Amino acid sequence: MVIQDLPPEQPAVVAAPPPEWDLTVGVINATVQLDQPISGSQRKVGTGFLIAAPRPDGAPRVVLVTARHVLDVMPGNEARIGWRTAEADGAWKFTPGTLTIRDAAGAPLWTAHPERDVAVMEITAPPAFAQAAIPVGWLAEADAFDRWRMGPGDELLALGYPHGLSANRAGFPILRLGRISSWPLTPIRHFPIFLLDFVVAQGNSGGPVFWTPAARRVPGAPAPDHPFIAGVLVQEVQGGGEGLDLGVVAHAQYVRETIERLDSAQGAASPSRAGPQS
Repeated sequence: MVIQDLPPEQPAVVAAPPPEWDLTVGVINATVQLDQPISGSQRKVGTGFLIAAPRPDGAPRVVLVTARHVLDVMPGNEARIGWRTAEADGAWKFTPGTLTIRDAAGAPLWTAHPERDVAVMEITAPPAFAQAAIPVGWLAEADAFDRWRMGPGDELLALGYPHGLSANRAGFPILRLGRISSWPLTPIRHFPIFLLDFVVAQGNSGGPVFWTPAARRVPGAPAPDHPFIAGVLVQEVQGGGEGLDLGVVAHAQYVRETIERLDSAQGAASPSRAGPQS
């Protein structure tokens, strides 16, 4: 009897991690322009980004995050939000929608952090944007910089619409790269903001500042297992009336806290807590 050789064992199939540019594109797809016409050709412009933050009962929810002052300086009750639509031939079209930011009495519909320049509001997003929303778990927690040994000189990326400009006619945000420029970074109760070395302009406010493996860090530093939102761009540093090419970033923990305030406000307004409704 001849025993035939067994076929060689096939190597195990290992799922390859997504390319670094794909992770960056994921955050780009969740970032939108916010604007409101003021008079003639003038308009107020800012940046926002979408978070998939389920309600406490587990129901899906899309939350818009931005800097509080972006909404504060828009006097009207309605703003525009810069949706983008993919077309069959591979083109993209800028298809902005209406975003109601105040009720009929002029009361804000957003929830603001009591101490930081951060605001969130639940919105209804087109399906493609709801799917692109960043997982709430990607918001860095208060101890994230310590856990991942983030420090001065480490790179972070930032997205926004400087002076209302976009990367193209489709309305995609402009990506910038900067280095952490301040120390200490924690504990955040003492250092609630940090500086990022990059060119900042009006329109960048409210944009995400984030990390992906494409950003350089000190060799040997531990790497997170997913991208993370480090914070929200809230201000440009100025000296002598001129910009210093430094951005002020509020830690992402304050976004987490503001979403918790949104949860509390929605819970208080629900029939189960507010009592029977007429």
